[in-house]
Amino acid sequence: MARLRDLYKAKIVPQLTKEFGYTTIMAVPKVEKIVISMGIGKATQDKKYIELARKDLAQISGQLPAVCKAKKSVSNFKVRQGQETGLKVTLRGARMYEFLDRLINLAVPRVRDFRGLDPNSFDGRGNYSMGLGEQSVFPEINAAKVEFQQGMNITFGTTARTDEEARRLLSLFGMPFRGQATSKPIE
Repeated sequence: MARLRDLYKAKIVPQLTKEFGYTTIMAVPKVEKIVISMGIGKATQDKKYIELARKDLAQISGQLPAVCKAKKSVSNFKVRQGQETGLKVTLRGARMYEFLDRLINLAVPRVRDFRGLDPNSFDGRGNYSMGLGEQSVFPEINAAKVEFQQGMNITFGTTARTDEEARRLLSLFGMPFRGQATSKPIE
């Protein structure tokens, strides 16, 4: 069912143990969660944009997203405190591995003018963030029925202590980082 979970246990754990010299398999970094978020600026004018984005994000992630509300009023953006301005969903376990598989093998190759993901988008603690300009790169979304293009941020929360460990972990999963020769997944 979760192909990448089996790959992690069978091939990635031994590879990372050998490369970084871990003494126990519990010390080997793993992907804990994936957070997908959408900031919907158009929602300040019309609430239908939140519902359209919610439907798309639910199809992409496989679970219902939580609605995020504005914490402060900002007059320049015409946003009031408590107004619905975004969506987010946190994936863990089998759904997380299935989403990661679809992202790496189906969605990212469909991005127009794709030259690889930025290898420097780590936060210093082993977490990686990336952005997609539109939701129609996912095969679940019918591009002909999309009423408005909406971008999203995807953050990978790992247990890695350093960016180097996290970069190696994600590249072994097959994450296509720019300028990296070892971005092929372990077969």
